[in-house]
Amino acid sequence: MVFRIMKLNQTWTLAGLAFSAASFAQHVPADRLSHSKFRQLEQELPTPNSYRNAAGAPGHAYYQNRADYDIKLNLNEKTHVLTGTEWITYRNNSPDALAYLWVQLDQNMMKPGSMTDQSKKGSIPASITPEKIQDEYIDVYQGGFNITEVKSASNSNLPYVINNTMMRVDLPTALAPGQSVRFYIAWNYLINDRMKVGGRSGYEHFKDEDNTLYTIAQFFPRMAVYGDNVGWQHKQFLGQGEFTLPFGDYKVAITVPSDHLVAATGTLINESSVLSATHRQRLAEARRNFSKPVIIASEAEAREREKTKASGTKTWEFSAKNVRDFAFANSRKFIWDAMAVKVGNQITLAESFYPKEGNPLWEQFSTRAVAQTIETYSKFTIDYPYERAISVHTADIGMEYPMICFNGGRPDADGTYSEGTKHGMISVIIHEVGHNYFPMIINSDERQWTWMDEGLNSFVQQLAEQEWDVNYPSRRGPAYNIVDYMRSPALNQVPIMTNSESIMQFGNNAYGKPATALNILRETVMGRELFDHAFKSYCSRWAFKSPAPADFFRSMEDASGVDLDWFWRGWFYTTEAVDQELGKVRIAATPTLDPEELESQRRAKKEAEYDGFIGNQRNAISNRPTKVDKDSAYRDFYTSEYNRYAVTKADAKRLEGLKAGPQGFLHEITIKNVGGLIMPVIVRYTFGDGTSHVERWPAEVWILSEQEFTKTIYLPKKAVSIELDPFKELADIDLFNNSWGLDADLHLEALPATSGADRWRSNPMRDARK
Repeated sequence: MVFRIMKLNQTWTLAGLAFSAASFAQHVPADRLSHSKFRQLEQELPTPNSYRNAAGAPGHAYYQNRADYDIKLNLNEKTHVLTGTEWITYRNNSPDALAYLWVQLDQNMMKPGSMTDQSKKGSIPASITPEKIQDEYIDVYQGGFNITEVKSASNSNLPYVINNTMMRVDLPTALAPGQSVRFYIAWNYLINDRMKVGGRSGYEHFKDEDNTLYTIAQFFPRMAVYGDNVGWQHKQFLGQGEFTLPFGDYKVAITVPSDHLVAATGTLINESSVLSATHRQRLAEARRNFSKPVIIASEAEAREREKTKASGTKTWEFSAKNVRDFAFANSRKFIWDAMAVKVGNQITLAESFYPKEGNPLWEQFSTRAVAQTIETYSKFTIDYPYERAISVHTADIGMEYPMICFNGGRPDADGTYSEGTKHGMISVIIHEVGHNYFPMIINSDERQWTWMDEGLNSFVQQLAEQEWDVNYPSRRGPAYNIVDYMRSPALNQVPIMTNSESIMQFGNNAYGKPATALNILRETVMGRELFDHAFKSYCSRWAFKSPAPADFFRSMEDASGVDLDWFWRGWFYTTEAVDQELGKVRIAATPTLDPEELESQRRAKKEAEYDGFIGNQRNAISNRPTKVDKDSAYRDFYTSEYNRYAVTKADAKRLEGLKAGPQGFLHEITIKNVGGLIMPVIVRYTFGDGTSHVERWPAEVWILSEQEFTKTIYLPKKAVSIELDPFKELADIDLFNNSWGLDADLHLEALPATSGADRWRSNPMRDARK
């Protein structure tokens, strides 16, 4: 239908009006539009609705679909083939009928000819070994799923289409709102050798003893998410943007060689079938021990299993409730220890599985780091809800899944290690265990927004590291550690709000910068009390739900009462940097006379000025008498009795108690915003006697003067030097323009190293043994 509006005999269609309005908007001069850094984010954020409200919380109509799995697996250690079958029960809680389902086939990323394979770029290297040519160009790893069956609950074949890492399963009839469908998939794939071809999961082979350690994930066809803000989230898995998954219940049976120990998501439900009486007794002891780890499977036992190599198999059965994924690890090489951790009403078993190559580091630190992570993260987010938290050691990795993670950090062959190795190992464990919160519980869309899990997790990781050791060399979070990245050329950066696959400088952008932003928000912008309440509120609102960026931004503002649109815009939507320049400085001495005497002098001056003015006026009219001079009827209190220069009772009261004091000084400074990023201003005034005074001005000081402003304050002493960002808490990229009156080298004080690896490269443990 076309609506017509009649005016002055002209006919306009609504489409034409819309076109005209758009054309008009395109021709508005740029200087007539708002470019204020304090303008609200209304244009950038999606409109609140019944699914996600304006407070940043789930709306009254919020929904999420569920997927329950019943999986049976068989792992062949000789061929490294994993074979599996699964029944998926998918429940449609959305208001929409679904004609088809999308299933994720993440292993297909490693299939020859995949989109990832075809997208690889690079030049001929300066040098390359024949072995590397063989592995990378000739004997290419034959990865990817082999889908052998897709059937309905009635055993009918379901039509399906595979599109790279996604599979569409067509349903006989549309899945109505509130209804469930159950279907079956059979599959297998060749597990990748991580040490040769890489990967987020796979196996590490110990050639000298012919043993293998498996860390298995993304190993089964997994349901994609259907949500209110994305529809089907079926962006292809290219390798960098991780995973987006619905919650569900899992029942998983894993058949492996009988001498392997298995660590997995969920509760082991057949302990008596797979664990010896001795192991069950030690496990029970660990569940009661809150002070230190208990060895369940010892290093001596692991060494014996490595030699004997059993030929039979065992099936380990696990059950997991309300998780978004499942992963496991298995090996005959595993040492196993555990201890109990209580948070709120939940008792969790913190556990570690590691080969002898991980000792002595892993036996001493791993499980303790798991426990520390649960305690610290629960304090700042929500209480840890699961019964297990497992750290598994294999070389050169850091990957996370519900209740289990795979972590690197290995001593040298002689058992010694550098401080960098120790801190790197503890940090990766804290980080990967911390991922239980982001995104395993607070279930953000990793495929779209890496920062929502990596950035938030890196921020809380630093808090956990500082609770481990106040002198811990945290790599990400402190403002000064992000400066080199922030000052890098604009062409080498993208905003944090960039899709995961398009991020440049991935670690700095998705981990370091958002962690730093939140640290600054907590320590400098909001203060700990407001920030901690708001952050915890966000985590509580979105636990076991799927937040989007706007939900985080809105929730932080809603729970704190702080307008942060300027902050989100600058830190998350631009690549601007903090560079505040101290410009002109003026210092003026204040008068030192008694206040009453000062008042008398001021009044005398005003009286002389007034009398001079009146005299001039009288001269102008030849001193002729006025009406007031001649007739009392024209006079009142103000023209007869009132002395406008006398000290009144009100004046006396105002001056009461004021005494003559020492001379003070007015300090005027001009501050320029060179980098563009709006931030609070921190100024330290240092006096000749070595004492100092610090001023902290909120970001709002830049309102209506975003390029520069001038501010004057009174100080009782004269500053001999003035410095911006004296505590290095704003990530200012140029310290050379931050000071006045300082010697050239004073502001170049030593800063902590940016990472443990940089700081602790030497191995004094080995040197001491020598």
